[in-house]
Amino acid sequence: MYRKDIEPLLINSTITIKEVINSINRHGCGIALLVDEKKQLIGTITDGDIRRAILSGLGIQTIASVLIEHKNTSPYPKPITALQGTDPNILLALMRKHAIRQVPLLDSDGSVVDLALMDDLLPGDALPVQAVIMAGGFGTRLRPLTDNTPKPLLPVGDRPLMELIVSQLRHSGIRRIQVTTHYMADRVKEHFGNGNMMGVEIDYTNEEHPLGTAGALGLIPQPKEPLLVINGDILTNLDFRAMHTYHQKQKAELTVAVRQYSYQVPYGVLECDGPRVIGLHEKPTYNFFVNAGIYLVQPAALELIPKERRFDMTDLIQALVDKGQVVSCFPIVEYWLDIGQTTDYEQAQKDIREGKFSPGDERQNPG
Repeated sequence: MYRKDIEPLLINSTITIKEVINSINRHGCGIALLVDEKKQLIGTITDGDIRRAILSGLGIQTIASVLIEHKNTSPYPKPITALQGTDPNILLALMRKHAIRQVPLLDSDGSVVDLALMDDLLPGDALPVQAVIMAGGFGTRLRPLTDNTPKPLLPVGDRPLMELIVSQLRHSGIRRIQVTTHYMADRVKEHFGNGNMMGVEIDYTNEEHPLGTAGALGLIPQPKEPLLVINGDILTNLDFRAMHTYHQKQKAELTVAVRQYSYQVPYGVLECDGPRVIGLHEKPTYNFFVNAGIYLVQPAALELIPKERRFDMTDLIQALVDKGQVVSCFPIVEYWLDIGQTTDYEQAQKDIREGKFSPGDERQNPG
């Protein structure tokens, strides 16, 4: 058995996408199994399926059966399954062939009896990604908190903010981390050292003058693997393994994590055709995807970053788009908070106290 209890993974067709997200987050396997009353498999809903559905406009109150119908028109319409008792090496080859991390195991009647996970077949499997934490900012909007303390060392709960980020990266299987520094760089280096105490390897790149959110990437040694770039003021439970799998499937040069943002216009909005009014929308709500400050970048994309001048990630994204390269967006459905100002910092403390955010090393493996 790969899962001692398959029941928490099973869902019916009437539950909402929001409930599916909650289910996946609870059991940490990255998948929910849609079954009928005999536990026969109807379909699977993975982390990636949910994010693609959200990007296509499905709301989180949409029921699971609609998501399955939507999935039938995607490049991944049918679940990859295997019979109970299949050799683990065959299961692992199946996962690698289809770039998946879970395979439902069925009996001869097609009923779900188990779930094979790559994390069980390859325990301690490292994620082939190097992380970059952007920790050089002045934290101007957080003053006076940052007058004598660099933002990465501000306590959130009982630990510095950057410790929580490093913990989340390590929990996801990332062992090599580059930290870009500028403001109070020595304080950051003194606290984290080479990273051994946290089970990672940390190297530092200091910006003599601020180079923007992408400019500093031009200073680090050329990587062989993708870079996971995260702003040093982000608090999140984002599943980095899921983001990496999504990035691979999209064959993207750069994947940017996005957060859904809604804005309600506080007035009636007129729709006009020249001088004629052809419609009226009372206090409409518009939904947008906004940049969440987390990126996966292929090594080749770094060649577009100019040396020794300011260059932001938005500039890199535009440069890749202009060249016709694939830039994909990855919607965040987990906890996420940008600690950019004092109200955000206070919110982070409240969320820690209320258990809305838990560091990676205090949660089960996300799978």
